[in-house]
Formats: sequence, C-alpha cells, structure tokens
Amino acid sequence: MIINFLKIAWRNLAKNKAYTAINVGGLALGMAVTLIIALWVEDEISHNDYFSNKNKIAQVFQSQTFNSRTSTGPAIPRPLEFALREGYLDNFKHLAMSSWTTNMYLKYNDISISSTGNFMQPEATEMLDFNIQSGEKDGLREINSIMLSEKTAHALFGNEDAIGKVVDVNGEYDMMVTAVYEDIPFNNSFNDAFFLMPWEKYITTQEWLIGSEDNWGNNSFQLFVQIADNTSMDRVTSIIKNVKKDLNEDTAEFNPQLFLLPMKDWYLRSNFENGKQVGGRIKYVWLFAIIGAFVLLLACINFMNLSTARSEKRAKEVGIKKSIGSQRNQLINQFLGESFLVAVISFVLAMLIILLFLNGFNELARKEIEFPWTNPLFWLSGLAFIVFTALLAGSYPALYLSSFNPVDVLKGTFKAGKHAGTPRKILVVLQFTVSVAFIIGTVIVMQQINHAKNRPIGYDREGLVQIPVMSQDFEGKYELMRTEFLKSNAIVEMSASSSPTTRIWSNRSGFRWDGKPEGFQEDFAWTDVTPEYAKSLNLKIVDGRDFSREFATDSNAVLINQTAVKYMGIENPVGLFLVDDDEEDPDEPLKIIGVVEDMIAQSPYEPVKQAVYEYIKDGDPNYYNLRLNPRQSAQQNLAIIERVFKTHFPKIPFEYDFVDEQYGAKFAAEERIGSLSGIFTALAILISCLGLFGLTSFVAEQRTKEIGVRKVLGASVLNVWNMLSKDFLKLVILSCFIAIPISFYIMNGWLQEYPYRVTLKWWVFALAMIGATLITMITISFQAIKAARANPIKSLRTE
Repeated sequence: MIINFLKIAWRNLAKNKAYTAINVGGLALGMAVTLIIALWVEDEISHNDYFSNKNKIAQVFQSQTFNSRTSTGPAIPRPLEFALREGYLDNFKHLAMSSWTTNMYLKYNDISISSTGNFMQPEATEMLDFNIQSGEKDGLREINSIMLSEKTAHALFGNEDAIGKVVDVNGEYDMMVTAVYEDIPFNNSFNDAFFLMPWEKYITTQEWLIGSEDNWGNNSFQLFVQIADNTSMDRVTSIIKNVKKDLNEDTAEFNPQLFLLPMKDWYLRSNFENGKQVGGRIKYVWLFAIIGAFVLLLACINFMNLSTARSEKRAKEVGIKKSIGSQRNQLINQFLGESFLVAVISFVLAMLIILLFLNGFNELARKEIEFPWTNPLFWLSGLAFIVFTALLAGSYPALYLSSFNPVDVLKGTFKAGKHAGTPRKILVVLQFTVSVAFIIGTVIVMQQINHAKNRPIGYDREGLVQIPVMSQDFEGKYELMRTEFLKSNAIVEMSASSSPTTRIWSNRSGFRWDGKPEGFQEDFAWTDVTPEYAKSLNLKIVDGRDFSREFATDSNAVLINQTAVKYMGIENPVGLFLVDDDEEDPDEPLKIIGVVEDMIAQSPYEPVKQAVYEYIKDGDPNYYNLRLNPRQSAQQNLAIIERVFKTHFPKIPFEYDFVDEQYGAKFAAEERIGSLSGIFTALAILISCLGLFGLTSFVAEQRTKEIGVRKVLGASVLNVWNMLSKDFLKLVILSCFIAIPISFYIMNGWLQEYPYRVTLKWWVFALAMIGATLITMITISFQAIKAARANPIKSLRTE
C-alpha cells in the first residue's frame, strides 16, 4: 500500500514538472532557512556547554545607585573575596579571583607572540574543568607558573614538549609552563584565554594593587564562584546581597547590592537596566527562531495553495477511488504520503543549500558552526522536522481533496464551490503580511544602525592609530618614542592615554566642588592623558584651553567634557577645582582648565557619559595614539612606524589598531543581525513570490479559453493583464494594511531599548507597501502578459 502511494505520488510530481519545481524549490528554500537558523539558535543557546559545571558556576555582579540611577556590572572590590571566604564559604565549592582578560607578549628563544589571557586563582582550573592535555591541572599553584592553551604552546614551541620550559612574559618575569590545556571552543566564555597565570603573581607585581586588599571602593576585579551542591543561585544571592554594604560604611551610600549571575546567563541575558535584568542576546535568539518558523510557514503555504488550486485536476482520481471503495482516511494517507515525499526531497535539497552556503553564513554571522553529520540527535530531529513539515503543508490539501463527493465528480457536475478560493486568499494575505513586516523591520534596523553611525563622535577617527603598551620595555620611553615617530614624518602628532580611545576603563567618584548639590553622588568616566591628547584626536576645545607643557601647574589640571558641565550643574567651569576626598592630601585639588566637545567612548547608542581627562602623572600609559601623516598613504606610514618601533623594541611584536575599525566594531552585533535579517527577508519574499507565480500560472491556465474569447472580442493585453492581476494585487495591498500597524508596534517597542534612536517615519511604511506591490506586479506580469499575448485560435480550437 505504501509503495503504491509513493508510486502515485512520484508520477504526479513527474507529470506536473513546473508545479513540482515551485513546490519543491520553495519548500527546500524554506527548510534550508529554518535549518540554518536552527543551527544558529542551537549554537547560541549551547554557549558555555563546554564547561561541565555550567549550572553551578556564576560570576559575582554588583549594582550601585548614583542619584537614583542604578548601574550594574561584574567589577567588584578585592576585599569581597576575603569576606566571602571568611563568613560565607559554606555556600561555595570554589571561589576564584581573576583579572580582566589582558594582552601580553610571550617570548621563548627567538619566538615572540602577542596573546590574551588572565591571572586567576588556582581554584579556577578545577571550577572551569579545563581539559588538560599535558602537565598538571592545578598548574597555578606556584607563583612563577603559567598554563598555555594548545594553540599558544604550538606557536611558541612547535611540536616540542612545552612542560618545564620557561617563557618570558612582557619582558618582566620568567614563567615555567606547568600545563597545556585544550583550546576552549569558540562559542564559550574564556575562549580568548590563551594563557593563565597565578593571581599571586598579579597582586605582587602590579604597583597599583598595593593596598587593594582593604579598598572597598576599588572595583577593578572579577570573582567567579561555583556554588555548593546543596544550594541554589537565588539562595546564595539572598545571603550575600548586602555583604559589601554591611562591611564598608564608605560605600554604603551607593547601596551596593551583590548577586550571582549564572554562567548560563553570561552570554544571552547579561543586559541590565536600572538594576533589573532585561535580557540581552536572547532577544535575537527569539527573533530568528520566529523568523525561521515564519519562513517555513510561507513555504508550506505555497504547497497548500498550489495543491488546493489544482484540486479540480485531482477530482476525478478522488471520485474513482471513492467509487471503488476507498475510505476517506486512505485518501488522506495518500495525499499526506505525497506531502511526505515532497518534504523528503526538499529536505535533501535544503541540506545541499546549507552545505553550499554554510561557510559564507559563518563569516557573516561570526560563527564557527559545523554541519552535525555525526550527531544522531540531528538526524532524529531532521526526521521529526520532515514529518512536521509534511503534516503542516499537507494536512489541509489532504482534508480538502479527500472531501470531494464522488457522484458529482463522476457526473461532471463538480464545482470547487463559491468560497473554495477563500482559504487560498487568506493564506496569500498571511504570506505577504509576514513578508511586508520583514521588509519594514529590516529597513528600521538598518536605519537605527546608520543613525548611530552618523552620530557626531566628537573627534576625528580617520587616520588615527593605537599601539598597545603592554611591557616594561615601554617604561619611561614615551617622550623618546614621540620624538622618534615625529622625526620619521610618518605622524603629525602623538599622545598617550590610560584607556583606548573607544573604551572607558576607569570610573571615579568621591569629588567635591563649589556649588555641588547636597547629597549629589557623582560618577565620572576617568582617563589619564598626556598634554597632546586633544591635538592627536582633533578633539575640539569649546571653553578654556588645552593642556600645555609650558605650564608646570598643569600637572594638577584636568579637562572635562560638555556633558560633565551639565552633570555638575555649573555654568562657568573653567577655573573651578575638583577636590578628591579620597586623596591623603586634599590640598592639591585638580583645576579645570578647559572643556572639550563630547566624545563617544562607550556605546554609540547611549548618551555620552560625563568625563574627566587628567594630566598623566604617575605610572605609564596603556596606549599610544598616533595621528598619521595625511600626505602619505597609511601603508607607507605604518611601514615607517614599524621600522622605528622595531629599532627600540626589537623583541616585541608590532601591533596596532585603526581607531575607525575599533569604533566600527561597536556596530558589529547589530550589523550582523541587520544583514542576516535582510537576507532572510529577501528569501521570505522570494518564497512568497514563487507561490504567487505558481498561482498566477494556474489561474492563467484555468482561464485559457476565457482569455481566448475575450481576445477575439477585442480585449487588449492590458485588459487581460488587469483581469488576471487585480485580485492578487488587492490581496497584497490588504496584507500591507495589516502588516504596517503590526510592524509599527513591534519596531517602536524595539527602538525604546535605545536612548539614542531613530524616529519612525511614515515613508518607511509607504516604501515597503510600494515595494511589495511592485514585486507582486512583476511576479504576476510574466504569466499574465504571456497568457494575454497567446494566440486565441489555439486556445479555442481545443474545445
């Protein structure tokens, strides 16, 4: 019986090649989109699955309130570790302090590489369950030990055994390799931790950490924990919530609230707004899951529409089978069998499409997704997917075709019915409602990205290059390097700073000034800079003056930005003093000598934060900022800069970043989402148009004789085109009127997440409506004009 069903199904498919191509092609395309989105979603939700203790690992976060506005982040003070170990250790299986992931130079013999990694306490390797390839799992016990990833070990030692070898780190200290661990997969936290070094080495070699063990206001560290087996995240959070506030009166005014953010939320739910968790990338997971479901639905609608539209051609088959005893359930099974065969063929084609485009998709989505050939769960899911698609696409046609009355069919009096086309019309409206909504959503996403991109950033990022300063070899050499670089004629200016141009690494509070409101809790973005900072960035001074080497008093001077002036509530800031209450000698206040234009250093979608730029005094900077010579090519300038750099730092790899590229990276996530949405939207429209093309073909074929008669009676090509097109155009226009309010509601809600956002314009919706109508007209016109230009004699003599 089953074989007979499949034979009939195959013959029907082979007999009607055009409809089969549209059905199979549209369904294959829909399945390919759905499958590749499913692989993307699976990759997103499986983030950090590499770590076996994922459900028990968390990072300690804290929320602090400044002037009724709560900010949340993972930066915590070092004394918190001691407090948790002394009074709350029963709630934890492991605690591990960590630095932020940092870039360092690793050198062995003549090989020198730049790599990123962390200083961590020994418990980290047990908690995170690193897969040790050689050496010891507790490889951070000794203060001069270092653990390397396989990739890093191979770069330094090739195929030699790394264990026991000594690596020079930043030219500062020699570290012995105690373990080599497996590279952490791309879709996991710590995938950029290519080396690990002991926490004790960090706190004993960094001068700025002196006294940090008692400083509750220095939020410069990370703390990772694994909770005890007999407790839960919520319970531990409730226990430790007020530890910082209870143990330190100086920070109590900011109402610090501690909590645990589970590892499963680090990637997908790490956004906070005024102290409340508001999601994160999970919104994109839901977005693409919905897109995938709708694209598959569009493809299934094509199958339903074309199957039911061709119902009269299958009517006699149904009538004969019913007259010789076939039951309705047998006919339903037959038509579902045909649907299943189409779904299987489409699934095979969908996999071929995925294999062809998976590398391009990975590059666009910044993923490393591999096709799961060896995963039995994938094939089981694939079978379930085929069955689901076959049922979704084939259930309505099967129920509709099996319901025909055999007597009417065999008498030749069968008519599809006055309202037989209504379900098809509803499905067409649904198809184009989804497609138009996708168009509007994609346009608004790209508008928002471009709106932020075109926002004035306050400085000139073109031709600006950053060189990271990561070694003691740089100590005390800023003036020398500035002189050498300027002499080379490759740059026109150079400065140094404690933070990269596109980031804020430090925030400070505890200041007072004349006119400061009572109870005001200040919070400034803080950057230490050399006097040439504003000149090298082409940062405009809007009030007062810039730093000058000619004024010795500028060593206690600061610049502030325009937002800081408003934030501090002062009208004439130049000449005002900032007094640091945390300093031992408050008699040396910081004098405001100038105001600079607001400069975007954080998210371009957020308001600019109040910022202070202090004349750098102690310690060395973290970045050199070089303004390239515009009269020479960037390639020529960089070649000269590298030559000068290697003259003074022959053992250090020459690394640099273009600031415009670093700034552009801030849009990367939204641009990837926008690009993927655009592609999926185009495919959704293509699938909808395939269905519309098939329906138009069928209607033209069904009305061949009518068209012939009309032509003989004098109807023009335009008359015939109008007759075949108007019904479909009405449906598409109706779809637009449904899609527009839905899109407005959804996209307006999405835009509310961005303080700096585009305003929804009427022309976006009008353009989507016009575009959908034009696409429909083009799709319909091919078949309509072809039918209208056909010779009427041929269609009429077949009578």
